[in-house]
Amino acid sequence: MSKTIFITGAGSGLAKGTALGLAKKGYRVIAPVETAPQVTSLMEAAEAENVKLEIFKMDIKNPQDLAQMHDYDFDIFVANAAVNEGGPLGEVPMMNFRELFEVNVFSTLETAQIAARKFVEKGKGKIIFMSSMAGIMSTPYVGPYTATKHTIEAIAKTMRKELEEFGVQVATINPGAFDTGFNDRSAEAKWKWYDEKIHFTKKEDMEEADQALEDQYDAEDMIAKMVEVIPQDNHKFRTVYPQETEKQMKEEEAKHWDLEI
Repeated sequence: MSKTIFITGAGSGLAKGTALGLAKKGYRVIAPVETAPQVTSLMEAAEAENVKLEIFKMDIKNPQDLAQMHDYDFDIFVANAAVNEGGPLGEVPMMNFRELFEVNVFSTLETAQIAARKFVEKGKGKIIFMSSMAGIMSTPYVGPYTATKHTIEAIAKTMRKELEEFGVQVATINPGAFDTGFNDRSAEAKWKWYDEKIHFTKKEDMEEADQALEDQYDAEDMIAKMVEVIPQDNHKFRTVYPQETEKQMKEEEAKHWDLEI
Protein backbone atom coordinates (compact mmCIF):
# COMPACT_ATOMS: atom_id res chain seq x y z
CA MET A 1 0.00 0.00 0.00
CA SER A 2 1.38 3.38 -0.99
CA LYS A 3 1.95 5.82 1.85
CA THR A 4 0.54 9.33 2.15
CA ILE A 5 3.14 11.89 3.15
CA PHE A 6 2.38 15.39 4.46
CA ILE A 7 5.24 17.91 4.16
CA THR A 8 4.95 21.47 5.48
CA GLY A 9 6.77 24.35 3.84
CA ALA A 10 6.94 22.56 0.50
CA GLY A 11 7.07 25.75 -1.53
CA SER A 12 10.84 25.99 -1.75
CA GLY A 13 14.19 24.42 -1.05
CA LEU A 14 14.74 20.82 -0.04
CA ALA A 15 11.08 20.18 0.75
CA LYS A 16 9.94 21.28 -2.70
CA GLY A 17 12.35 18.92 -4.39
CA THR A 18 11.49 16.14 -1.96
CA ALA A 19 7.74 16.54 -2.50
CA LEU A 20 8.22 16.26 -6.26
CA GLY A 21 10.63 13.34 -5.85
CA LEU A 22 8.28 11.38 -3.60
CA ALA A 23 5.39 11.98 -6.01
CA LYS A 24 7.53 10.58 -8.83
CA LYS A 25 7.98 7.45 -6.74
CA GLY A 26 4.21 7.03 -6.60
CA TYR A 27 3.50 8.31 -3.10
CA ARG A 28 0.52 10.53 -2.39
CA VAL A 29 2.08 13.82 -1.29
CA ILE A 30 0.23 16.58 0.55
CA ALA A 31 2.38 19.66 0.03
CA PRO A 32 1.15 22.84 1.73
CA VAL A 33 3.11 26.05 1.19
CA GLU A 34 3.40 29.32 3.10
CA THR A 35 2.06 31.83 0.54
CA ALA A 36 -0.43 31.98 -2.31
CA PRO A 37 2.24 32.71 -4.96
CA GLN A 38 4.05 29.54 -3.86
CA VAL A 39 0.86 27.57 -4.59
CA THR A 40 1.03 28.65 -8.22
CA SER A 41 4.77 28.07 -8.43
CA LEU A 42 4.59 24.54 -7.01
CA MET A 43 1.61 23.66 -9.22
CA GLU A 44 3.64 24.71 -12.26
CA ALA A 45 6.62 22.66 -11.06
CA ALA A 46 4.43 19.59 -10.53
CA GLU A 47 2.90 19.99 -13.98
CA ALA A 48 6.36 20.31 -15.53
CA GLU A 49 7.43 17.10 -13.78
CA ASN A 50 4.13 15.40 -14.74
CA VAL A 51 3.33 14.50 -11.13
CA LYS A 52 0.37 15.12 -8.85
CA LEU A 53 0.69 17.01 -5.57
CA GLU A 54 -2.06 18.23 -3.24
CA ILE A 55 -1.09 21.87 -2.82
CA PHE A 56 -2.68 24.60 -0.73
CA LYS A 57 -1.67 27.62 1.32
CA MET A 58 -0.91 26.77 4.95
CA ASP A 59 1.09 29.31 6.90
CA ILE A 60 1.77 27.32 10.07
CA LYS A 61 1.54 30.51 12.18
CA ASN A 62 -2.02 31.12 10.96
CA PRO A 63 -4.62 29.22 13.07
CA GLN A 64 -7.15 29.18 10.21
CA ASP A 65 -4.57 27.79 7.82
CA LEU A 66 -3.36 25.27 10.36
CA ALA A 67 -6.88 23.95 10.92
CA GLN A 68 -6.73 22.46 7.43
CA MET A 69 -4.43 19.73 8.75
CA HIS A 70 -7.40 18.14 10.51
CA ASP A 71 -9.05 17.45 7.14
CA TYR A 72 -6.29 15.14 5.89
CA ASP A 73 -5.39 11.56 6.61
CA PHE A 74 -1.70 10.70 6.21
CA ASP A 75 0.87 8.14 7.28
CA ILE A 76 4.01 10.26 7.59
CA PHE A 77 4.29 13.85 8.72
CA VAL A 78 7.37 15.90 7.85
CA ALA A 79 7.63 19.08 9.95
CA ASN A 80 9.76 21.08 7.55
CA ALA A 81 8.46 24.67 7.49
CA ALA A 82 11.05 27.04 8.94
CA VAL A 83 12.63 30.46 8.67
CA ASN A 84 16.27 31.40 9.08
CA GLU A 85 18.14 34.48 10.20
CA GLY A 86 21.70 34.99 11.36
CA GLY A 87 23.42 37.48 13.60
CA PRO A 88 25.39 37.60 16.87
CA LEU A 89 23.35 36.37 19.83
CA GLY A 90 24.71 39.15 22.01
CA GLU A 91 23.09 41.76 19.80
CA VAL A 92 20.36 40.24 17.64
CA PRO A 93 17.05 42.15 18.04
CA MET A 94 14.79 40.11 20.28
CA MET A 95 11.85 40.66 17.92
CA ASN A 96 13.79 38.79 15.24
CA PHE A 97 14.82 36.05 17.67
CA ARG A 98 11.24 35.55 18.85
CA GLU A 99 10.00 35.28 15.27
CA LEU A 100 12.33 32.37 14.59
CA PHE A 101 11.07 30.55 17.67
CA GLU A 102 7.47 31.31 16.75
CA VAL A 103 7.85 29.53 13.41
CA ASN A 104 10.59 26.96 13.96
CA VAL A 105 9.57 25.83 17.43
CA PHE A 106 6.10 26.85 18.64
CA SER A 107 4.20 26.57 15.36
CA THR A 108 6.21 23.52 14.32
CA LEU A 109 5.34 21.73 17.56
CA GLU A 110 1.70 22.66 17.05
CA THR A 111 1.69 20.93 13.66
CA ALA A 112 3.41 17.90 15.20
CA GLN A 113 0.78 17.75 17.94
CA ILE A 114 -1.97 17.55 15.33
CA ALA A 115 -0.13 14.75 13.56
CA ALA A 116 0.58 12.98 16.85
CA ARG A 117 -3.10 12.88 17.82
CA LYS A 118 -4.03 11.45 14.43
CA PHE A 119 -1.34 8.79 14.66
CA VAL A 120 -2.15 7.84 18.26
CA GLU A 121 -5.78 7.30 17.25
CA LYS A 122 -4.64 5.04 14.40
CA GLY A 123 -1.98 3.31 16.46
CA LYS A 124 0.73 4.02 13.90
CA GLY A 125 2.46 6.81 12.00
CA LYS A 126 5.75 8.64 11.75
CA ILE A 127 6.73 12.22 12.55
CA ILE A 128 9.96 13.51 11.03
CA PHE A 129 11.33 16.83 12.21
CA MET A 130 13.53 18.64 9.72
CA SER A 131 16.40 19.62 11.95
CA SER A 132 19.86 20.59 10.73
CA MET A 133 23.55 20.17 11.40
CA ALA A 134 22.81 23.29 13.47
CA GLY A 135 20.74 21.12 15.77
CA ILE A 136 23.98 19.79 17.22
CA MET A 137 26.71 22.16 16.08
CA SER A 138 27.21 25.83 16.97
CA THR A 139 28.58 28.35 14.51
CA PRO A 140 29.24 32.02 15.25
CA TYR A 141 26.58 34.35 13.86
CA VAL A 142 24.16 31.51 13.13
CA GLY A 143 22.97 31.43 16.75
CA PRO A 144 19.30 32.39 16.32
CA TYR A 145 18.62 29.53 13.91
CA THR A 146 20.89 27.16 15.82
CA ALA A 147 18.94 27.80 19.03
CA THR A 148 15.67 26.79 17.35
CA LYS A 149 17.15 23.61 15.91
CA HIS A 150 18.72 22.62 19.23
CA THR A 151 15.20 22.94 20.62
CA ILE A 152 13.79 20.79 17.83
CA GLU A 153 16.32 18.10 18.71
CA ALA A 154 15.10 18.12 22.32
CA ILE A 155 11.49 17.99 21.20
CA ALA A 156 12.13 15.09 18.83
CA LYS A 157 14.10 13.05 21.36
CA THR A 158 11.45 13.55 24.03
CA MET A 159 8.47 12.87 21.75
CA ARG A 160 10.12 9.68 20.52
CA LYS A 161 10.06 8.33 24.07
CA GLU A 162 6.55 9.62 24.79
CA LEU A 163 4.90 8.33 21.61
CA GLU A 164 6.66 4.98 21.26
CA GLU A 165 4.09 3.14 23.35
CA PHE A 166 1.35 4.36 20.98
CA GLY A 167 3.09 2.94 17.91
CA VAL A 168 4.20 6.34 16.65
CA GLN A 169 7.75 6.77 15.35
CA VAL A 170 9.66 10.06 15.68
CA ALA A 171 12.88 10.96 13.90
CA THR A 172 14.95 13.85 12.62
CA ILE A 173 16.68 14.66 9.34
CA ASN A 174 19.78 16.83 9.71
CA PRO A 175 21.10 18.24 6.43
CA GLY A 176 24.51 19.79 6.13
CA ALA A 177 25.00 23.09 4.31
CA PHE A 178 23.16 22.69 1.00
CA ASP A 179 22.83 25.30 -1.70
CA THR A 180 19.11 26.13 -1.77
CA GLY A 181 19.38 29.86 -1.07
CA PHE A 182 18.03 29.34 2.47
CA ASN A 183 21.41 29.83 4.14
CA ASP A 184 22.32 32.76 1.93
CA ARG A 185 19.12 34.63 2.77
CA SER A 186 19.85 34.05 6.44
CA ALA A 187 23.32 35.54 6.13
CA GLU A 188 21.94 38.58 4.34
CA ALA A 189 19.18 39.24 6.88
CA LYS A 190 21.45 40.49 9.66
CA TRP A 191 22.69 43.40 7.54
CA LYS A 192 19.21 44.91 7.68
CA TRP A 193 19.62 45.81 11.35
CA TYR A 194 23.36 45.68 12.01
CA ASP A 195 25.13 49.04 12.31
CA GLU A 196 28.85 48.98 13.01
CA LYS A 197 28.53 52.43 14.59
CA ILE A 198 26.44 51.10 17.45
CA HIS A 199 27.06 47.32 17.57
CA PHE A 200 30.17 45.83 19.13
CA THR A 201 30.38 42.75 16.87
CA LYS A 202 33.02 43.33 14.21
CA LYS A 203 31.66 43.59 10.69
CA GLU A 204 34.73 41.90 9.21
CA ASP A 205 34.28 38.88 11.49
CA MET A 206 30.74 38.33 10.22
CA GLU A 207 31.79 38.88 6.63
CA GLU A 208 34.53 36.29 7.04
CA ALA A 209 32.06 33.79 8.49
CA ASP A 210 29.73 34.35 5.53
CA GLN A 211 32.45 33.17 3.17
CA ALA A 212 31.78 29.60 4.31
CA LEU A 213 28.59 29.74 2.24
CA GLU A 214 30.64 29.82 -0.93
CA ASP A 215 31.26 26.08 -0.61
CA GLN A 216 27.84 24.48 -0.10
CA TYR A 217 26.73 21.02 -1.21
CA ASP A 218 24.49 20.25 -4.19
CA ALA A 219 20.87 20.27 -2.98
CA GLU A 220 19.89 17.44 -5.34
CA ASP A 221 22.00 15.02 -3.29
CA MET A 222 20.11 15.86 -0.09
CA ILE A 223 16.76 15.67 -1.87
CA ALA A 224 17.63 12.17 -3.07
CA LYS A 225 18.52 11.13 0.49
CA MET A 226 15.23 12.51 1.85
CA VAL A 227 13.21 10.75 -0.85
CA GLU A 228 14.98 7.55 0.12
CA VAL A 229 14.57 7.83 3.91
CA ILE A 230 11.18 9.45 4.50
CA PRO A 231 8.98 6.54 3.31
CA GLN A 232 11.03 3.80 5.00
CA ASP A 233 9.42 1.76 7.78
CA ASN A 234 12.69 1.66 9.73
CA HIS A 235 15.76 3.88 9.72
CA LYS A 236 18.02 5.73 12.13
CA PHE A 237 16.47 8.19 14.57
CA ARG A 238 18.81 10.86 13.20
CA THR A 239 19.59 10.92 9.48
CA VAL A 240 22.58 13.15 8.79
CA TYR A 241 23.86 13.82 5.29
CA PRO A 242 26.51 13.99 3.94
CA GLN A 243 28.78 11.66 5.94
CA GLU A 244 31.30 14.45 6.41
CA THR A 245 28.69 16.50 8.25
CA GLU A 246 27.84 13.57 10.54
CA LYS A 247 31.51 13.30 11.46
CA GLN A 248 31.68 17.04 12.22
CA MET A 249 28.55 16.86 14.38
CA LYS A 250 29.87 13.95 16.44
CA GLU A 251 33.20 15.68 16.98
CA GLU A 252 31.48 18.92 18.00
CA GLU A 253 29.29 17.12 20.54
CA ALA A 254 32.19 15.13 22.02
CA LYS A 255 34.60 18.02 22.52
CA HIS A 256 32.26 19.93 24.84
CA TRP A 257 32.63 17.26 27.54
CA ASP A 258 36.29 18.24 28.01
CA LEU A 259 36.11 21.87 26.97
CA GLU A 260 37.22 24.36 29.63
CA ILE A 261 36.51 28.08 29.78
